[in-house]
Amino acid sequence: MNKLAALILALILTLGLGLFAGYRLAGWQTHLSSAPERKPLYYRHPMNPKVTSATPAKDEMGMDYLPVYAEDATPTAAPEKGRILYYRHPMGAADTSMTPKKDEMGMDYIPVYESEIGHTRQLSISAEKIQKLGVRSEPVGKRSLIRTLRTLGTIQVDERRLHAVTTKFEGWVQRLHVNATGQAVKRGEPLLDIDSPDLLTAQQEYLIARRGMAALSESSAQARSTAQQLAENALQRLRYWDIGPAQLQALQSREAPLEALTLNAPVSGVVLEKPAQEGMRFTPGEVLFRIADLSRVWLLAEVFEQDVGWIRIGQGASISIDAYPDRYFEGRVDFIQPVLASETRTVRIRLELANAGGLLKPGMYGTAELKADAGGEAAVAVPESAVIDSGTRQIVLVQKGEGVFEPRRVKLGRLADSYFEILEGVEAGETVVTGANFLIDAESNLKSALDSPSAGKTDSTQEGH
Repeated sequence: MNKLAALILALILTLGLGLFAGYRLAGWQTHLSSAPERKPLYYRHPMNPKVTSATPAKDEMGMDYLPVYAEDATPTAAPEKGRILYYRHPMGAADTSMTPKKDEMGMDYIPVYESEIGHTRQLSISAEKIQKLGVRSEPVGKRSLIRTLRTLGTIQVDERRLHAVTTKFEGWVQRLHVNATGQAVKRGEPLLDIDSPDLLTAQQEYLIARRGMAALSESSAQARSTAQQLAENALQRLRYWDIGPAQLQALQSREAPLEALTLNAPVSGVVLEKPAQEGMRFTPGEVLFRIADLSRVWLLAEVFEQDVGWIRIGQGASISIDAYPDRYFEGRVDFIQPVLASETRTVRIRLELANAGGLLKPGMYGTAELKADAGGEAAVAVPESAVIDSGTRQIVLVQKGEGVFEPRRVKLGRLADSYFEILEGVEAGETVVTGANFLIDAESNLKSALDSPSAGKTDSTQEGH
């Protein structure tokens, strides 16, 4: 009887426990069926948790971004990004916005946080692509700015060595001793004989004054002084007419006037003009000969407006003449025109050079090469090939590391022998890209990096300084 009671009690307990378990299981299933579906907060890069996306996406290897739920996100899991500076195009186009917006395909613009700004201005290129592009770089240093200027000019007569043979009285050409243009003459060599009634009258007045002075030798002192003064005045008149000392001595030694007066060359040189002809009549001041001393000549050349600042008085130059390709002549700048030619935007300069052998003939073409030194201390300079000039701004690519480049706006100074002086933007010791920088520009989002609001803020701050 006791065994039967114990068996019944065990069956009752087992049935109770089964009913209780079934009730709990049914309640749990009901709870699960009524729980809301979880939604991810965002999606993260499968290999880099710092790279996130608001929508499902794939990485560069085709792997799906992983969803991140509310219970998975912890305060330490998401790094502090700071405030949002602006929003960039989701496909990498050079377009930004200060407020949230969508692109043409309906995708949300991606926020750029303050903590990410250090990477916005840098460009990363793989080592393989750098090798394909043929990237070359060069350290920035200080150098003396020396510029080589070349300009074309023509040989001209030194105006200070040009002489005109004229007379101060009227007369006729009696005979020509030099009768050809281009003929070389020496100083004091006879040029022509002239006959002049005025000159004959002046000689006769002098001779009469001399005879009167001799006749009054026994007279009073006042009379002798007057006669002497008349003779001296007549002689001085002949001197004013440029009668030479030798001819005056000949006149004083004889009692008859000279019928013909010989004019001599005032300087050694070449006859450039010879208007005088035998038998012609000339008037006071009329040019009979024009003689040039060609022992030194000029080279007149034009310098462009932007190069005028490199030219100095006394600056040396090496001059090559087309007629003598194997020879060089040394000259120096002795004059800079104070007026700019508005038609050509050039300034004329004058170089003086020796012509001892007479090789340099007026009218010849010559090329002057001037070594222009900017002076002062050495300046920070980069190769001309390192500068990307868009017309409105000048940029260089600074190499920050292996495959990492930073576009930097610079303020340029003078250009000297393929090197630009850098006034702002780059310091000595940094490394800049000198080859394939335009290809890097094409292969990267350079414009986006430069046009970002942060980049503009940085540049404006530098320009303010």
